[in-house]
Amino acid sequence: MLAACGGQVARPVGVLRPAPLSRPAPVARPVPATPLPAIAATPTAGALNAASTGFVAGPALTTLPIREDDAARALSAFRASCAALQRRTDASSLTRGTDWQPACTAAASVADGAARAFFLQYFEAVQVGSGQAFATGYYEPEIAAARDRQPGYDVPIYARPSDLIEVDLGLFSDTLKGRKVRGKVSGTGLVPYDDRTAIEQGSLNGRAQIIAYAADPVALFFLQVQGSGRLRLPDGSILRVGYVSQNGRDYTGIGALMKKRGLLGPGQTSMQGIVGWLHDHPADGAAIMRENKSYVFFREQTGAPKGALGVSVTGGVSAAADPKFVPLGAPILLSMDRADASRLWVAQDTGGAIKGANRIDTFWGAGPDAEATAGGMSARGTAFLLLPIGTIARLTGERANGAPIAQP
Repeated sequence: MLAACGGQVARPVGVLRPAPLSRPAPVARPVPATPLPAIAATPTAGALNAASTGFVAGPALTTLPIREDDAARALSAFRASCAALQRRTDASSLTRGTDWQPACTAAASVADGAARAFFLQYFEAVQVGSGQAFATGYYEPEIAAARDRQPGYDVPIYARPSDLIEVDLGLFSDTLKGRKVRGKVSGTGLVPYDDRTAIEQGSLNGRAQIIAYAADPVALFFLQVQGSGRLRLPDGSILRVGYVSQNGRDYTGIGALMKKRGLLGPGQTSMQGIVGWLHDHPADGAAIMRENKSYVFFREQTGAPKGALGVSVTGGVSAAADPKFVPLGAPILLSMDRADASRLWVAQDTGGAIKGANRIDTFWGAGPDAEATAGGMSARGTAFLLLPIGTIARLTGERANGAPIAQP
């Protein structure tokens, strides 16, 4: 999603334009569905990963609503994930790389029409914690932008700043394994990196390359929320950009803030409703967006967008999850209160706001239909992880014997 020279001077964003370039696609009307019940379980409060929050065996896969067409799409995504899945250290502590080898080997030669049978043969359902799932949606947006600053295009889209430092705290203490901080060096110390307000006021001048200039600050804000997208240039050509880093500040969902303050009326709580309000209230909208101090940096990208697993994400199949609770690359069966979200997904991505057990962000691809579905996605129901057969027996045995669970 993102090029100009780092020495260019970026004008502070200021207030939003009174009139937006375009309005989002209308929210898609969901078809209601009845989710499967979760298995009664009491999660461990404050648990840091799936193994410590607790897990139970799910229903037999033969009893679950796995459709052949959904299974075929999930099989393709799972197959693409296998190399990374077997190589990664599973932060959830549920699996080891070698656990996935039989399924990954078999996935390479599944016959047409046998995808559902493949999942039934090589996987078992596992419920993490309460199993009570909440799913939102994201998509690959397209926004108007220009390579060079010009009238109507003056909102910088930044590459990763040269002075942004990322520290793996696990290198310093085993108790901090899996935790990272981002900041910048000041004197002899590491301090928090510039927040959204400072960046929009021009603090990165000379410290970060400007990839392009967006036409609409609201559109850029939501491009950052989505994490990747397309820049439609004035000549009609497309430049794809993708997430490269973030400033290390906590993400704040402005929708929840606006709802709490009574700013959003009935039917306005979707992404489309939020965007409309921000455009209709330029000065107040700019201030609210700055309450989300998180700021995303991009890089130019060729080909399909890639998720945190390093493989291309696919609309209607790929999903973002918290890797501390879902092994990245693992299939997830969602049974939700809306039919479009109820299917097999594959965890191939992560998200700043996607934290905790059974919190899933579904990816819908690009275009108006994807925008309409993702923008209004808010589904509740039940989630079951599909893990290699034998995982539950091994984990239960390790727990009973007092051994560390699922060491890589």
